[in-house]
Amino acid sequence: MNYLEKDKAYIWHPFTSLQTPIENVVIEKAEGLYMYDDKGNKIMDAVSSWWVNILGHSRKEIAEAIGKQAASMEHIIFAGFTHKPAINLCEKLLSITPTGFSKVFFSDNGSTAVEVAIKMAMQFWYNQGIHSKKKIIALDGAYHGDTFGAMSVGARDSFNKAFEDYLFDVEFLPFPFEGEEEKTIAAMKSLVANNDVAAFIYEPLLQGSAGMRIYSTHVLDELLSIARKQGVICIADEVMTGFGRTGKTFASDHLRNTPDIIAMSKGITGGFLPLGLTAAHQNIVDAFTTADVDKTFFHGHSYTGNAISCAAANATLDLLLSEPIQKDIQRISTKQKEAVSNFEKHPKIKKAGNIGTVLVLEIENEEGTSYFNSIRNYLYNAFLDKNILLRPLGNIIYILPPYCITNKELEHIYHTIETVLEEMSS
Repeated sequence: MNYLEKDKAYIWHPFTSLQTPIENVVIEKAEGLYMYDDKGNKIMDAVSSWWVNILGHSRKEIAEAIGKQAASMEHIIFAGFTHKPAINLCEKLLSITPTGFSKVFFSDNGSTAVEVAIKMAMQFWYNQGIHSKKKIIALDGAYHGDTFGAMSVGARDSFNKAFEDYLFDVEFLPFPFEGEEEKTIAAMKSLVANNDVAAFIYEPLLQGSAGMRIYSTHVLDELLSIARKQGVICIADEVMTGFGRTGKTFASDHLRNTPDIIAMSKGITGGFLPLGLTAAHQNIVDAFTTADVDKTFFHGHSYTGNAISCAAANATLDLLLSEPIQKDIQRISTKQKEAVSNFEKHPKIKKAGNIGTVLVLEIENEEGTSYFNSIRNYLYNAFLDKNILLRPLGNIIYILPPYCITNKELEHIYHTIETVLEEMSS
């Protein structure tokens, strides 16, 4: 068997039907914006490989940091022991998170970072002997991961239908579409009125898997204000929006109100290694600072605080916060904003928008807007045939590129999208 045949025989791929007719692409190397397959094709990675490769593939500074760390220490138990890469990483992170954050908890990925956040928020109330606050609020259409807690606070749809009977109850606010924000605000006021809400979890300003839905800073600030007045713990899921995606280091930096807990992952290691982080404000930490052993946060993972992952994250943050990368983020954000005005004029585009480095295009389609819109597979294959990786969310095309992309490369992607839309019309 060749490698593709072995792949079909042995590997169960994520979000993929086992009866899928789609043939996987065998990638042999990747560098910068590009992935190179076994047939000699050079493919633009316009979605940063599920949003993780924020600086581009095979960044040498990160690879060298990983190699240096691996040569001295790969991993140690993180209970009763610690190491400099983890300490340095937390010091850097806490210097860029909102004021008042004081501790960082390690896990393995975005789902576990959210799971940790939910458990922290629930135990915060338990540790204080307050058992009436058990309700969690989330936004309609949310996606926070695929573990059970993360699924529970996410949209109830085909992705978790098989597990719906096992998920805990969550109150969902209507998504604050433009012009309908007051419905969301009124729903939040109603839900917190009984003083039984433990936490509010949200993807700040941009819902990813729901279709890259952008919403206003005004409405989120208002929701956070309402939550704060009732003592509700606010959890910002910055797994996708963090580390420059919205034009600022965190999406929360656009807001007046800050969260109590931030979940982070994806871009933190530049796409090299898995790592989840949950940062807690001092007010959360205080509830766990006690000699009572029953109030300990009993959570951990075998690879908690992995030294090699920490080394990758430290190198990534050094690059991310450097002046050249910060200029790239602003350059891409400007370019994407300019593209919106051009795409809005296209007859096949129902709606165009952007936030920071992310461009979102909703394609006019008789089936309506849906993740399972049949146009998705056509679009995906049409772009891949032109050596661009774009993974439409149904009829939603989005460009979420690594920060190494040039203006010329962005323009090539824009032009290719226009070409594909024209081919659809013919």
